[in-house]
Amino acid sequence: MRRGTAPEARPAAVPGHTELRRTLGFRDLVVYGLLFIAPMAPVGVFGALDATSGGAVALVYVVATIAMAFTASSYAQMVQVAPQAGSVFAYARKGLGEAPGFVAGWMAMLDYLLIPAVAYLFSGIAMEALVPEVDRWVWTSIAVVVTTLLNLRGVRAAARVGFAVLAMEIVVLLVFLVSAVVVLARDGAQRGWLSPLTGDMGFSLAAVFSGVSIAVLSYLGFDAIASFAEEVTGGSRKVARAVLFCLGLAGALFVAQTYLVALLEPVSSAELAAEPGRQRSAFYDAVDASIGTWLHDLVAVSKAIGAAFAALAGQAAAGRLLFAMARDRRLPRVLARTDAGVPRLALLLAAAVTLVAAVWAAQRDDGLDHLVSVVDIGALSAFVLLHASVIGWFVVRRMNGTPDWVRHLLVPVLGIGVLLAVIVEAAGSAQVMGVVWLGIGLVVLSVQWGRRGIPPNGPGTGREPGAG
Repeated sequence: MRRGTAPEARPAAVPGHTELRRTLGFRDLVVYGLLFIAPMAPVGVFGALDATSGGAVALVYVVATIAMAFTASSYAQMVQVAPQAGSVFAYARKGLGEAPGFVAGWMAMLDYLLIPAVAYLFSGIAMEALVPEVDRWVWTSIAVVVTTLLNLRGVRAAARVGFAVLAMEIVVLLVFLVSAVVVLARDGAQRGWLSPLTGDMGFSLAAVFSGVSIAVLSYLGFDAIASFAEEVTGGSRKVARAVLFCLGLAGALFVAQTYLVALLEPVSSAELAAEPGRQRSAFYDAVDASIGTWLHDLVAVSKAIGAAFAALAGQAAAGRLLFAMARDRRLPRVLARTDAGVPRLALLLAAAVTLVAAVWAAQRDDGLDHLVSVVDIGALSAFVLLHASVIGWFVVRRMNGTPDWVRHLLVPVLGIGVLLAVIVEAAGSAQVMGVVWLGIGLVVLSVQWGRRGIPPNGPGTGREPGAG
C-alpha cells in the first residue's frame, strides 16, 4: 500500500455502537446518484437557461458537465484516501486538518439537510397541480413520511425501491426523446438544427457562461454517492467509478433532452428573456405545442414521484454525514448510534429538519427560491474545500509520493475557479445566509476547541475510522 493511503478495511466502531453494513454494489451507487440528481432535472430550469444563453442551452450543459467533472475528479481522488461515510468532511480533515474538516462538514450539512427539502417541495408542488384539492404542504409531508420509512429499513431496501422509481423516470425520459425525434422528423424544427449549440439569435460566449452558472446546480447530488463509501462491497475504487459514471450519464441525458426541446420550442430565447413569467413552464409549453398534453401530464407525474425519491437519496446522505460527524465527536454522540447497521437517529433528525423546512417553504410563494439559493451556497462552499483537500493531501503534504500535476493541482484549481464564479453570481440573500451559517459553525468549533483542545490547524490526526 502506498504511503498515506487509507486501507479499505472497515472503520473501527465507536464503543457502544455498531458499524454500517457493506451491502451496496455499483448499480446501487449509480441509482442513488441519479435519483438525487433526477434524469429530467433540466425541465424546471430550461426556460431560464434558454433565455440566459441566447438559445444555446444544450451547449450550456456540455460546458457545465465538463465544469462539474473537475469536482467529480476530486471526489474520485479523495474517496480512495478516506473511504468514509462523512464524504467531504472526512476528505477535508485528511487534506487540510481538523478545523477545515469541520467547516467542510458544516457547510455540506446545509446542503444535505436542505436539498431533500427542495425535492420534497417539488414533489408537493407537482402533486398539487395534479390534485389541487389537496394543499402542497400535505403532499410534501406525505412524501417525507414515506421516504423516511424506507430509509429506516436500510440502505439496501431503499436502493431496491429507488431502482424501480429511477427505471420509471428513465422510461418517461425515453418516451419524451422518441416522441420528440418523431415530431422533428415529421414536422421539422422550430429553430435551426444547430441553434441549441450556437444560439438562436447569434452566439455569445458570455451568455453561455452565464447559463453555466445556473446549469451546474442541476448536478448537485451526484456527490452523495461518496457518502455510502462504508456501505459498499468491493472497495472505494467502485465509489470513484460510480461518481464519474453518474456525472457522465447525467450530462449526456441533460444535453440530449435540452437539445431536442430547444428545437421544439416555438418561442425565441429573446421572447423568453423579455417575459420571465413564461420561463418556468417553457419546457412544458414546448411539449404541449408539439407533442401533446398527454406527455406533459406523464412528465409531471414522473417529476412528482422522482422528486420524492431524490429526497430519499438526499436524506440518506444527510444521515450519513450527521452520523460521521457525531462519530468523530463534532456533533452529539447519540447520532453515531446504529441499529442493525442503519444510523436511524441521524436519519430521523435529518427527516425532522427537512420536514420543517419543506412545510415552511410550501406555505410561502417564494419559499422554493429561498431554499434553492441557500442549498447552492452550502454545496458549492463544500466543493471548494474538497478541491483544496486534494491539493493539501497530494501536493502540499505529498502523502502519495510525487503528485500527478494535472489531477492533483490543475483540475482542483480549475474546479475552485468555476465554483467561486458561481458563488459570486449567487443571490445576495443566499450569500448572506451562507456567511451566517459559516459564522455559527465557527462559534461551535471555537467552543469545541475550548472544551477538548482540538487544534485549529494542521493535518488530520489519522485516528479517524479507516485512517492509515
